[in-house]
Amino acid sequence: MIDYTLKVEQELLIWKQKMTRQSGPISRAAKTAQTKINGLLPEKFHKVMTESIKNMVKATLVGSNLTTKKRSLTSMSLYERDELFKEKLSTFRKTAVIEGAGTGAGGILLGVADFPLLLSIKMKFLFEVAAVYGFDTNDSEERLFILHIFLLAFSSEEKRKETLLIIENWQQQKYVVADMDWREFQQEYRDYIDLVKMFQVLPGIGAVIGAFANYNLLDQLGETAMNSYRLRLLQT
Repeated sequence: MIDYTLKVEQELLIWKQKMTRQSGPISRAAKTAQTKINGLLPEKFHKVMTESIKNMVKATLVGSNLTTKKRSLTSMSLYERDELFKEKLSTFRKTAVIEGAGTGAGGILLGVADFPLLLSIKMKFLFEVAAVYGFDTNDSEERLFILHIFLLAFSSEEKRKETLLIIENWQQQKYVVADMDWREFQQEYRDYIDLVKMFQVLPGIGAVIGAFANYNLLDQLGETAMNSYRLRLLQT
């Protein structure tokens, strides 16, 4: 167990370096363009989008919490938790791939449906991961932590560094971060997803792109969630 803990600590160092490294020129250029576009959009649009995504996420949080089995896993080792996590990731990744292929094959109309469907899969996955690592999502603080994991996985370089610091120091930060900045949350997520999924609505290749994109998005979320909870467990 000591050897495995050392292995995890080394993996966490590598992961934190990855999360804080500078984005590539293409990502930075895309973010700059998206920021300019967002600045041109009317305030009413931003308010509508913020409220829509806020309500969508909150509804998903409630549904995911109700359907997640609360297990007593206090006796499990970190290794056993990581192995169970891998099983969960494999299952949800397959679900996301099927969803991405299905909505991608449907073109623009079903492409619109992809946003709430994929969001629901991601949130449900995070609730299952929280349970695997022994955290009770009935606690509002744990649901707020889940939102920060989500933001860490799908945000720009600057916001990613800021969110990682919050997650690394959650025991102190949870008293400071009373609620999520929903406007920032929706804008970061939308900008990230737009860049990844923009070709999914193209006829003919949409299904392949949708499946590939969803596979990678779940992988990215999984890596972020696993290491976020590992950090918390090793701090206790």
